[in-house]
Amino acid sequence: MSIFLTLFRRELGTFFFSITGYIIIAAVTALTGMSFVVLLQNLGNDPTTVPVTEMFYGTYYFWLIILLSTPLITMRLFALEKAAGTFETLMTTSVGDAQVVLAKFLAALFFYMVAWLPLLGCLFIVRHFTRQVAALDVHTVGGMYLGIFLIGCLFLSLGCFASSLTRSQMAAAMISFVLGVGLFSLGFLALALPASSETSTQVIAYFNLFNQMHDFARGVVDTRSVIFYVTTTFLFLFLTLRVVESRRWK
Repeated sequence: MSIFLTLFRRELGTFFFSITGYIIIAAVTALTGMSFVVLLQNLGNDPTTVPVTEMFYGTYYFWLIILLSTPLITMRLFALEKAAGTFETLMTTSVGDAQVVLAKFLAALFFYMVAWLPLLGCLFIVRHFTRQVAALDVHTVGGMYLGIFLIGCLFLSLGCFASSLTRSQMAAAMISFVLGVGLFSLGFLALALPASSETSTQVIAYFNLFNQMHDFARGVVDTRSVIFYVTTTFLFLFLTLRVVESRRWK
């Protein structure tokens, strides 16, 4: 456990002791603030029964943050160490491959969640000026952050896998972005397909990210969505582990 914590602190430090980490947080904060400005301008003085969190998920800003921030967070995890020549040194120490993968993933996930904390500030502002108590309802906010956490796990695991494939941070970011856009496109496909009993249609329906996120934003937690995110995250982390272990076969 002490080795894992050391690795975790090491990876986390690279985010908070570099200008890149603060640029990512600033960009996420700016996009989040812009989304709320647009929402409030569109609402004007008209009352609404829809939670602010649900309206936020409906904007393209949320998906833009996910698609752009996760490749930037994960691109350096493995690629930078491979390019610098420190990866082999790390892997020859008394640490397990699974510990390295998990430490890097959890550090990226922790930083990702920190980047979303300013969203709470936006909700406080909305509640203060609109007197909408539901803006900070415990269940709604909890469901919102659970959705952010789960979709972050999925896209960050994609990024970890991409970073493990190459020595180039730019290539890792591009691979992660392409995989993320592909997953995003599957969500559109699942949204467009009519309900059917065919197996292929039912499988694609699990990739309907938009309906899943709207449920979380309303404070509704569907266990099927949770299982989907957990299993797909585990799948890409397993693939990352296999790539890391493949160095022994060379």
